[in-house]
Amino acid sequence: MTSAGGHYFQERPGAAARPGTVEMVLPDVHFRLATDSGVFSGDRLDPGTRVLLETVPPPPAGGDLLDLGCGYGPVALTMAARAPEATVWAVDVNRRAVELCGRNATAAGLYKVRSVHADEVPPQVRFAAIWSNPAIRIGKPALHAMLTRWLDRLVPGGTAHLVVQKHLGADSLQRWLTGQGFATTRVASRSAYRVLAVSARPAPGPDRPTEEHPP
Repeated sequence: MTSAGGHYFQERPGAAARPGTVEMVLPDVHFRLATDSGVFSGDRLDPGTRVLLETVPPPPAGGDLLDLGCGYGPVALTMAARAPEATVWAVDVNRRAVELCGRNATAAGLYKVRSVHADEVPPQVRFAAIWSNPAIRIGKPALHAMLTRWLDRLVPGGTAHLVVQKHLGADSLQRWLTGQGFATTRVASRSAYRVLAVSARPAPGPDRPTEEHPP
């Protein structure tokens, strides 16, 4: 949800607080989530997020997982509920969203959710999986920079799942990711949304073969 007081992808939304709640009911989880103005889809569970959560395969059971653009936390909390031994990093640039996500995780008893600003994730952390409903409306240059930044932190063999509306460029984003070296396939399509599976880029090979030493 974007308010007159600012966009949900601003660090500090200008919209006056209007606390509310959203009921999120999936086949395996049910959360009552605190929301507010100035955060993404603060009045309902975004339909793209629902498509992602109803189609994505189970997350890895352990390691570090990432919800990129966490908002008030529906994706992060679902990841944490489905992989209780994993550490889930819930990341956003919106400070109001980060605070809400942390509160919602605590209320749900999901204490391995780390809700932090995007610049506060330790640089050594690498992710076994990334789930995201990315902020397409920030524009292509910013979107591409954001995705490259985080996709390059996938562990070898790790996979990201992204949900994108078809009319907002899902197919062109798939082509761009493939062109950047991220093997990308469409794994679901529902209600004008695409779910893309994006594999970690292969590690770069050496610039030249290792020279053999003479006997």
